[in-house]
This record gives sequence, C-alpha cells and structure tokens, in this order.
Amino acid sequence: MLSLLIGAVAAPVLGRWPRRSALAGFGLAVLGSLAGLCAAALVLLTGQTIAFSLPLTLPGASFAILVDPLAAFFLAPLFLISLLGAIYGSGYLAKADGPATGRHCFFYNLLVLSMALVVCAANAILFLFAWECMSLTSFFLVISDHQEAPVRRAGFTYILATHLGAAALFALFLLAGAKTGSLDFAAFNGLHDLPPLFAGILFLLALGGFGSKAGLFPFHVWLPEAHPAAPSHVSALMSAVMVKTAIYALLRILSFLPPAPAWWGGLMLVLGVAGGLFGIGMAATQKDLKRSLAYSTVENVGLIFMALGFWLYAQATHHYFTAALALAGALLHIWNHCLFKSLLFMGAGSLLHGAGTRDLNEMGGLLRRMPRTGLLLIAGAMAVTALPPFNGLVGEWFIYRGLLEGGIKFQGLAAALPIVLVGLMAMIGAMVLVVMVRIVGIGLSGEPRHQGAAAAHEANGRMVGSMAVIALLCLAGGLMPALLINPVVAVAGTISPGASDLLQNSGCLPYWIGGMGIGVVLLILLIFVGSRLLASRQKAAAPTWGCGFLFPTARMSYSAEGFSELAHRSFYCDCLRPRVSGGQPVALLPGRVVFAHDAGDFFLQAVYLPLFRTAGGFCSRMRGLQSGLLQIYLFYIFGAMTLLLGWLALD
Repeated sequence: MLSLLIGAVAAPVLGRWPRRSALAGFGLAVLGSLAGLCAAALVLLTGQTIAFSLPLTLPGASFAILVDPLAAFFLAPLFLISLLGAIYGSGYLAKADGPATGRHCFFYNLLVLSMALVVCAANAILFLFAWECMSLTSFFLVISDHQEAPVRRAGFTYILATHLGAAALFALFLLAGAKTGSLDFAAFNGLHDLPPLFAGILFLLALGGFGSKAGLFPFHVWLPEAHPAAPSHVSALMSAVMVKTAIYALLRILSFLPPAPAWWGGLMLVLGVAGGLFGIGMAATQKDLKRSLAYSTVENVGLIFMALGFWLYAQATHHYFTAALALAGALLHIWNHCLFKSLLFMGAGSLLHGAGTRDLNEMGGLLRRMPRTGLLLIAGAMAVTALPPFNGLVGEWFIYRGLLEGGIKFQGLAAALPIVLVGLMAMIGAMVLVVMVRIVGIGLSGEPRHQGAAAAHEANGRMVGSMAVIALLCLAGGLMPALLINPVVAVAGTISPGASDLLQNSGCLPYWIGGMGIGVVLLILLIFVGSRLLASRQKAAAPTWGCGFLFPTARMSYSAEGFSELAHRSFYCDCLRPRVSGGQPVALLPGRVVFAHDAGDFFLQAVYLPLFRTAGGFCSRMRGLQSGLLQIYLFYIFGAMTLLLGWLALD
C-alpha cells in the first residue's frame, strides 16, 4: 500500500517529465501490486489470517485490517489485473503529455489502493472511506477525456448511480452499528440473532448498495456508460475487479447476518437471471465494442448472482451439496471473469489504439493488420464462451452441475426451478456465442470498412505482453483446472462451513476438463501443421464473390446491427429491441433514404435519466444556498449545531 501511495504522489510531482512521471507512477503501481499479490497468495496457500488495528481519533473509527482467505481470494485477482493494467497503461499512454500522465497515475494508484482497502477493511467507517475513495478515483479516471460531451455525461451518470448505492450502504452500517453498539466488523457477528424482519431490511440495503456497484440488474445503468468512456486498462480494472469488490462486500455482510431464508436466494436468483438475459441481449445490439463488452459484464455479474442466489436457496432448503456446487461455481466464475474480461477490454483498447475506432462497423480486416492483438482477442472470446481449452468452462460446469443436482434432489414444484434455470443459462450461453462471433467476425475478419482500419497498426510490446500473460493464465486455467478448483474449494469452506468437505468427498470435481483441453490443443496444433503443409503448395488468388455485383465495396458486407437482427426479431421483447427509424428504398430510381439504429438502454432512458434530471434540478435550486458570504455559512453551522444539541437533549 505504501508503494501505491508513493506512486500516486510522485507521478504528478514529476509531471513536467513525461517519461519519469510514467516510470514513477506505473512502476510503483507494478511494485505495489506485486507485493500485494504475493501477500494474498501466501494467505490463500497457508490459510492464515493477517489482522491488526490502530485507533483513530474519529469516533467509532479504527484502522482495522483483516486479510483472511475470503479477502485474499478477491485480493489476488485485484493485484494481478492492477499489475498487468499498469504495464498495459504505460504503453497505452506512451504518447500522452506529462501532466496528463501524472494525473492518470495519481488516480490509478489511488484506485488500486482504495479497492484493496475496501477488501481489507474491518471497520465500517474505514470501509465507507475506502468505498468513497474508490468511487471518486474511478470517476476521475472515467472522465479522463472530459473535453468530450459523451464522456462528461457518462461520468455524471456514474457518480450519481454510485452515490445512490452509497446512501443505502450508509443506512446499512448505521443500522448495524446501532444494533451492535460498534462499527467494527468483529462486533457485527452479533447480528446473527437478529429478528427476520430486521435482518431482511439489512439484506435489502446490502443488495441494493452493493448491487449498484456490481452492475446488478436493474442497477446496472452506469456500467455501459462509464466503461466505454474510460481508458481501456481502466475499463479492464473496473469490469474485472471493481465490480467484484461489491460482491466481496455482499458475501462479507451475509456472513454477519442470520442464516438466509429462501426468499433472499430467490430474489438474488431472479435479479441474476434477469441481468444475464438483459445484459447479453443488449450486448448483441451494440456497435460500440467496449459498450458491448460492458453489457457482457452485466450478463456475467448476473450469472454470478444467479449462482449465489441458488446457493442461498439450496442452503435454506437443506440441500447442502447442491448449495456447495453453486457457491463453488460462483467463486470460480468470479476468478474466470476477472481474467477473460480484462483480456477482452485490453484487446478492445488495442484495436482502438491501432485503428482509431470502437465502432465495429468501421473495423474489418484487423486480424491481418494486427495479428497478435487479434489472436489474443479470439482467445478471450473463446474463454468467455466457455470453450475449451480455456478457463471459462470450469466455473460454468460447477453451476450447471449444481442446477442439475437440484433438479434431482428438490421435491415437488421446486424441482422445476433448476431445470428452468438450466434452459435459461443455456440460452444465455448461446447468445454469448453470438456476441463473440459477431465481435470477431465483424471486427477482425473481412475487409476494412474505414480508412482507420485500413491503416491500423499493431499495439506495442507492453500492451501485447500484458494481454499475452492474461491469455496464458486463461489457458492454464483450462488445461490445469486444479489451479482454480483447489483454492476455490478451500475458500468455499470459509464462507459456508462444510462445503469444502462435501465437494472434496463427492468425487465430482471436474479435473477431467484439463484432459479435454489438452485434446483440443493437440487438435488445433494438428490443423495448424496441416495448413502450413498445404500452404507450401501453389495457391490461386481471386476476388471474393460479390453476390452478383461487379464492383462490391466494404459497405455491402454485414454490419454489426445486421448480424444480430435475426435475434432481435425472434427473441427480443420490446424493451430490448433496437429502435429503427427511416424508410426503405422504393421504386426503380429511389431517392435519398436516411436510416437510424438506436440500441439505447430502456431502463436508463425510462427510469434513471428522469430520476437524474430531477436530482440535477434539485441540486441547481439548492445552489442558491451557496451565497459566498461568510456570515451566512456561520449561520448554517450554528443552526446545525443547535439541531444536533436539541436532538441529543431529547434523547
């Protein structure tokens, strides 16, 4: 943490010298992240707990730190992606001026530091302080290109949404502190004896507050706005890591509360399934590559919450082995998503860096011009679609296995629930495949559809190297699943006592997935060698068939919208279906026709934007209180103190 803090200070101080500023900021971020990664790995391997506390002068506050296996489980990917993101960012911003680099490194280091402090905090005030720092530093990183109006709008949406969630967290910790008499997490263990109504209120506050930061449907609206606006390595950090800190915090709060009733799990399950369907449905309609990946994050967060909800439901109905499988699947998907989503966002950033666009309709032919980036992006796409030999299959197998186990063991109408969930999860998986084929097919293959794509250049070594490390980790997770399964099984036992023993003694841990992955690798190598041998023969070159047109152009190829139009028409409800305006050419000599395709977020436009406008109008009216007169401000202070003293006297 000290290294990250020094890096945050040193980078802007050295802003006059761009290379020194970048070296200090990103270099110390790498060192700090490496040290944190080693500490997290040590706790995971040994099962030890690191804890200490320092008193603070603020009432109720203490600098209490706790790193147990659950915290280390989230710290490990946090520091790993932060380390690789710093290396990637140094290449991504290589041509930025010194002050801009200094500002960026300042907020980047503070973001990593605040996220780590959120996971380590064992006091409510320290947690909220770190949570607010995480929100503010990520906000300033999102608006790095604040000269552009869409970026400012994205930042405004993000800061409003995140503080709506923070309000719920303040209420959560105030109620918990009032009940236990302390704001230390150690005292929150006394919440185990809460009456059901009070426990349910705390659960709903936690779900709303943490769900908004996690991007859980329907609190997701900031995520597709902020991720495309941020620099790509920041998008990777936010999507892969920051949203997971909210899931960690929810798990931590659940450990303090009484055993969850079935309706807690049912609510999380419903929101998770809705988020999965909505997220992947919206991802298929976006022409902006990073926005499509952001909605994919909404989908993956939905899967995680679906698995966690099924865990709580199965545990409440005393199906403990089913619950253990669902919990392990959720934890595995958390790790896997950290890897492949950071790879995809970094790949999107490399395409933006090389071709100058995020618009899929302006790409095309990039695999030939950016082969290393293209292959790494394909690796990430295979991982997110759970295709061997990559890591995505391992976590989803556990979730499917848990659902099928529930279908066998549940009684009565409840037995239909997991079977329906299997079908919905399979539908989501099929749409994920459509989205990734769309990204690879439209963005990387074919011919360039824009001059930027035609003149695209490969990313530099630091950017490609960071992506290559993540791709190798995805591959290692698929070929050697024990690297993922064993620590997850151990951590599952700390969250749900007995889960580790149930999983280890079941004989159903899918180590065989590694053998299947090795077989796929050998098949790919065989195809590659065969293609190289055939490539030595004489080849004929001819233009691609143009469907009868003598002079075809790139504009005649499928667009990103056209690729997924069948899904729009066949499966989408009205709130998901893109809004199309404009006519079609008519007559033999048609006139000019204007066509517009809007894939906006229904919930953002119909629910949140009116709410944000109301909040903005209220704040504008309150601006009159800022008179600039010292006497008025002293009167405000006197009035507030009078009210507080009166409240204390009545109490």
